[in-house]
Amino acid sequence: MTRTVGTGARLAVKIGGRPWQLERRGAYWPDRRWLVVADVHFGKAVTFRARGVPVPSGTTRDNLQRIDDLIDSLDARALIILGDFVHAREALGGTLRALHSWRDRRADLEVVLVEGNHDRSAGGLPASLNIECVAEPWQIDGFAFCHQPCFIDGATVLAGHLHPAIRLSGRADDGVRLPCYWLRSGLTVLPAFGAFTGGARIEREPGDRVIALADDELFEIPSPRALD
Repeated sequence: MTRTVGTGARLAVKIGGRPWQLERRGAYWPDRRWLVVADVHFGKAVTFRARGVPVPSGTTRDNLQRIDDLIDSLDARALIILGDFVHAREALGGTLRALHSWRDRRADLEVVLVEGNHDRSAGGLPASLNIECVAEPWQIDGFAFCHQPCFIDGATVLAGHLHPAIRLSGRADDGVRLPCYWLRSGLTVLPAFGAFTGGARIEREPGDRVIALADDELFEIPSPRALD
């Protein structure tokens, strides 16, 4: 993997020896004009409210708008989702109506879902959404698109599931946890795309790269050894 080129809302990297762009919670493969995202968890807020947990509404609308913004800015011809497109069976009411409306507007966009554990437990998507559902690993041209992070001989894996995050600490004993891309040899784990998903702190190893997101900016977090 090469070093990062530039900083800002878009970073150029090489994954599996190919040029990619890391975007705001999505990776773009210019060779195929594919936008790859993970863990959108549509309907998670609906599910929480259905179970009596008071959480804000509007996350489905916001997530769809962020997807639209990336598709338009990149002129992407396909959207690849690395699992957990929907959160739970309780989400398949009003959330599905919003998704159908979105697909009507994006009828020419190819959408592929690599099914995750939440997708399977939700019972699958209706065929009317025109989303191709595939099992992991979905292998294309030297890459394996997965939900669960893993290593596959002869392929570079892109995955989600972990909702990776890194904690940065300040000198005043304060800190912040930021979503991040976690790049390892043979494996890149994407941050959760959903706005209401949380994050799990990663344990980086020597040679790993971490690209954090804050205020729509991407920046590389040096390894502790690099700071010695």
